[in-house]
Formats: sequence, structure tokens, C-alpha cells
Amino acid sequence: MIEVHSRDGAAVFSVRVQPRASKDEIAGEWEGAVKIRLRAPAVENRANEALIEFLARVLRIPKSAVRIQGGERSRTKSLEVRGVTAEQVRSLVIQEA
Repeated sequence: MIEVHSRDGAAVFSVRVQPRASKDEIAGEWEGAVKIRLRAPAVENRANEALIEFLARVLRIPKSAVRIQGGERSRTKSLEVRGVTAEQVRSLVIQEA
């Protein structure tokens, strides 16, 4: 199950990113985190930018509402997303499965 915490009107959760995938998609769960495949390479911050754009599009929120809290240079990242609930985050994995 995806571990999501609510804090000050934001959902805080982990993602596991797989860069250089064939398409942008949510690929399920990985050790309590949302697994996301991205076409962007992990070079010059492109995968992080693609992650923010992808989540903003999927959750229908502005890009400014998505913030990487930790793990910017790692495949496993901690995110803070404003304007969404824990249930909305968990439903991403269910919808895409």
C-alpha cells in the first residue's frame, strides 16, 4: 500500500522513478512508493522536471503545487503535493493498474 501522509493541506509521499522508459506512466507500487516510468533521461534535471509535469497533469493541478522534498538525485524521491488528498494519491495506482 502507498504510504501517504497529510501535512498542512498537502499530501507527502514517495515515488520511485524509472527514467528513459518507453512512455510516461504510473507502473504500480514499489515498497510503499508510487512507481513512475518517465521517458526523460536522468540528466540535467530533466527527469525531475518531467516527474513534476506528469504528476501535475495526472492530478489536474498546477505544476507549482508539486515539490520534490528529497532525493532529487536519487530514483526514490519524497514529494509534497498541495491540493490533493491521500486518497487521490492512492487512487493513482488503482486507476493505472
